[in-house]
Amino acid sequence: MSRYHGEQVLVVPRAAFEEAGYFQGHREGGEHYLNAFMKPGVASFMDREAAENDPSHKQIIAYAIFCHRGRILHYTRGGSGGEARLHDKGSIGIGGHINPVDRQSGHDDVSTYLAGVEREIREELVIDGSCTQRVLGVINDDTNDVGAVHLGIVHLFELDTDRVRANEAALANLRFVSPEELSGEMFEKLETWSQLALELFKGRKV
Repeated sequence: MSRYHGEQVLVVPRAAFEEAGYFQGHREGGEHYLNAFMKPGVASFMDREAAENDPSHKQIIAYAIFCHRGRILHYTRGGSGGEARLHDKGSIGIGGHINPVDRQSGHDDVSTYLAGVEREIREELVIDGSCTQRVLGVINDDTNDVGAVHLGIVHLFELDTDRVRANEAALANLRFVSPEELSGEMFEKLETWSQLALELFKGRKV
């Protein structure tokens, strides 16, 4: 039996990524990529077991950063998380795959993606208060097995409170940390995507 229990995840052909503008690392203009991927006939759902071993497709991942008064939410990926290759890494990204349950209509469009973002956050965090959010950019890392089959859409959530709790055991040591701390000794312990997302955060237009 598949270790993903038949989960279906949203993917786009690598060719669609290349057509929208291939890059390695991070890039602003997340809306451009999101709109390109969610055009009719581009994105589709694929069995995750197959997608994890198919670099001809990119799994679209919502990767949300949470900020309160300039400090960024940080956690350590615990052993009960779904991606064994990232265990014990530091992270500033909350989110995950988009699934068929997120469909908002008979076809897959941006509303499907955004519904997936909201669901993933509800599953992983409990946030007291309200927030604003925007898309910061996109991250891609084809230098390792995890990155080769994933593409991250980075969102920034500005919170009006620091009262945030983990809703999953896989999110350990949850706390807000300054960008300076993250860029210092903590940087090497961050997963690669968090390193890239941190650079997007520091270069953002306020």
